[in-house]
Amino acid sequence: MGKYNNTVQYQTFDDLLEIMRNSSNNYDVKKIQKAYSLAVEAHGDQKRVSGIPYILHPTSVACIVAGFGMDSDSIISSLLHDVVEDTAYSLEFIRKEFGKDVANIVDGVTKISKIKLYSREEQQAENIRKMLIAMSNDIRVIIVKLADRLHNMRTIECMPEQKRRDKSRENMEVFAPIAHRLGMKAVKDELEDLSLKYLDPIGYAEIEDTLVLQENERDRFIERKKKEILKASKLPSGKITVYGRVKSINSIYRKTFLRGKTIDEIYDVFALRILVDDIKECYNMLGVIHDLYTPIPNRFKDYISTPKPNMYQSLHTTVIDSDGIPFEVQIRTWEMHQTAENGIAAHWRYKLGFTRIVNNKKARELDENINRIKDTLRAQIDTDDSTDIIRNIRNDFDQNEVYVFSPKGDVFNLPNGSTVIDLAYLIHTEVGNHMVGAKVDHRIVPIDYKLKTGEICEILTKKDSQPRRDWLDICKTSSARSKIRQWFKREKRDDNIIEGKTMLERELKRSNISLNDEELEQLLHFMLKKNKFNTVEDLYASIGYGGIQLWKIMPRIREEYNTKFKENEEETTVIQTAPARRKRATTGVIVDGMDDCMIKFSKCCNPLPGDPIIGYITRGFGVSIHKRNCPNVPKNLKDAEEPERYVKVRWEKGVKDNFRSTLEVICSDRTGLLADVTVALSAMRIFIHSLNSRQLSDGKAIITATIDISDREHLDLVVNRLTSIKDVIEVKRF
Repeated sequence: MGKYNNTVQYQTFDDLLEIMRNSSNNYDVKKIQKAYSLAVEAHGDQKRVSGIPYILHPTSVACIVAGFGMDSDSIISSLLHDVVEDTAYSLEFIRKEFGKDVANIVDGVTKISKIKLYSREEQQAENIRKMLIAMSNDIRVIIVKLADRLHNMRTIECMPEQKRRDKSRENMEVFAPIAHRLGMKAVKDELEDLSLKYLDPIGYAEIEDTLVLQENERDRFIERKKKEILKASKLPSGKITVYGRVKSINSIYRKTFLRGKTIDEIYDVFALRILVDDIKECYNMLGVIHDLYTPIPNRFKDYISTPKPNMYQSLHTTVIDSDGIPFEVQIRTWEMHQTAENGIAAHWRYKLGFTRIVNNKKARELDENINRIKDTLRAQIDTDDSTDIIRNIRNDFDQNEVYVFSPKGDVFNLPNGSTVIDLAYLIHTEVGNHMVGAKVDHRIVPIDYKLKTGEICEILTKKDSQPRRDWLDICKTSSARSKIRQWFKREKRDDNIIEGKTMLERELKRSNISLNDEELEQLLHFMLKKNKFNTVEDLYASIGYGGIQLWKIMPRIREEYNTKFKENEEETTVIQTAPARRKRATTGVIVDGMDDCMIKFSKCCNPLPGDPIIGYITRGFGVSIHKRNCPNVPKNLKDAEEPERYVKVRWEKGVKDNFRSTLEVICSDRTGLLADVTVALSAMRIFIHSLNSRQLSDGKAIITATIDISDREHLDLVVNRLTSIKDVIEVKRF
């Protein structure tokens, strides 16, 4: 299998023919040439932004795909992947000329551009959903898409800076995690490195410059170790290959800038890789390495006996030589190496019988891995809220995984942070649905227990047991959440409708939206169309079982309400009036000496139950409630211009209501941080009025969140939860 060329920006059809000639695959060259001729005709005089003829993009993508060792239909789809989107040719024409498989791959890669969506985030999410649907049927869709994205990143310098950053962020959140799960390490590393180059050019350049400065010294060290290992192995030169590899820049970046280390403190910046013919020789070479050098304790990993979920297999050990220099050694077979670099793409030709017939066990392992990936993808597709897809991919395709054993010795791989609920649903949907508890290492654990590598977990079940709604806030994987929602969707529809309607009415009341049933149905009509619901009851049911999250749709509902029902009205501050003959307002604040007074909470300090407060009599707007230490309230009331306007107020005992509060989250800037804050607030069922972030010049960022809080105790819980998020430095209340 030819290695794709990552040193040349553009490759021609002649380059593609050369790759195919050097491959052992049996290609349908005539059909591929026909596809190229169509692409030339379709794109005509089109140019890329750089001024390069457009046809060089699909030929370059096809070269990458051919380098993966993919089949003829994959190469044809690469040549035609932009024809339907950017030219007059239809998908039906592609299907007629090149067959159903090619048409489906092209359709899966083609973006949704003709559907009007609410925001760029929704457009992005729907494009990804479309791609995942196609990918769950044919894994070649994502392989062509990854090649397309890889070439676009190699040639993105001519694009505007913001577009480069947007594409880079999407790579980090979506495409690199998918490449990782597919085992396509070479693609993952290059996508991450190119993306980091535009997300943090200074940090990228600093690491790159350091690696260049150390290059000569590193090469001499690797050459010395290579000679020592080859001599000690006593294997013929054709039976063993030893070479050095340098860790990707993004991996170094994550361990230095994000963990506060220097490059000298990272043991595996570079490693020696040993390739041998069979598994027995892998373990023999491990013994040779440990005889030659001193192994560092707890730095050995056996991914041969326990492969990663993406089929990666290798022995990893970190050792120290006689000069006290630590370095990593990776030992694997040639076949393991092909899988490590190109994952599923490396095995695709085996599956199709291009080069050799593999044994039934190997074929089953490949099919099982593809099916696991498809199951994970389908869990993303099933969510009613398309904007959850990106977060789900990041969670479920997390590169940090835990390995858990069943009492029978079966190994299960889950994303880091997964709970026993996630494991139950990974084993089988019915196991999850009937789970009542779990034992870890023979001890009963709570339902929210987070699993750790090496633990033995037994799921306890009962036939009459059912899932609980709060599991949705506990489990980590979207697959488990999807299965829980599906159970509630199927078994509890009537309850979901009642629950969803109650939840929506409560939020409408908070937003001071009052409508009759006919007006409400008219208001919600746009939500039915957008989410492909047939009736309002379907929408209520989805809200009830958690398919749609209210905090996400309420801003659009309010906007729609203001457009349809309050178009000619000015926005006013809502002031609540106390019931007659009582000395307290419905807001939960008692004003001394006043009956039936109007109350409003000051936006300058947003007081909460438990805060010391004071009232200020306004002209025509009742009593405005401030925190006693508000900057707009004098410390000494005698110094105020009109001290008689300040009145004593106090919180009613046991007040039950929600109050707006604004928090400022100071953190180290990283991709996905805003999403993590959003998820944390959502998990606590916090209503979010606004959420935004801004970057600072020192590598930090500030996230500002305006949310509903019930009292000071509730606020402390929220602050503690946000503070526990990785890279959050401090949480302040305005």
